[in-house]
Amino acid sequence: MKIGILVNEGPYNHQASDSAYLFARTAIEKGHKVPRVFFYHDGVHNANKLTEPPQDDRNVVNRWSRLAEEHGVDLVVCVAAGLRRGIKDEILAPGFRISGLGQLVEAGIQCDRLVTFGD
Repeated sequence: MKIGILVNEGPYNHQASDSAYLFARTAIEKGHKVPRVFFYHDGVHNANKLTEPPQDDRNVVNRWSRLAEEHGVDLVVCVAAGLRRGIKDEILAPGFRISGLGQLVEAGIQCDRLVTFGD
């Protein structure tokens, strides 16, 4: 099964990002495909490479980058939501790219399911 994921919340102010990452990783481990994760609204903060959590805390941004590198997951940041929040190409973590809502629509069409995390 191909599963697209939509993340609408930031990495440290809501559990949605952690839940989305764990869901994606588990789906891949179970043999499903996760071709794309789309970050929208405050979810665009998941792509910020300037994030520096304490050493004893999880690094959500690095988790997403590793998932993209190890499993070929396309991590797409909404351009409009990103620009509103100061997220530009130069501060994107590895594996993330900026694009438009068409990428979300495409994921919804091409995947068997589109799972949303956050409001």
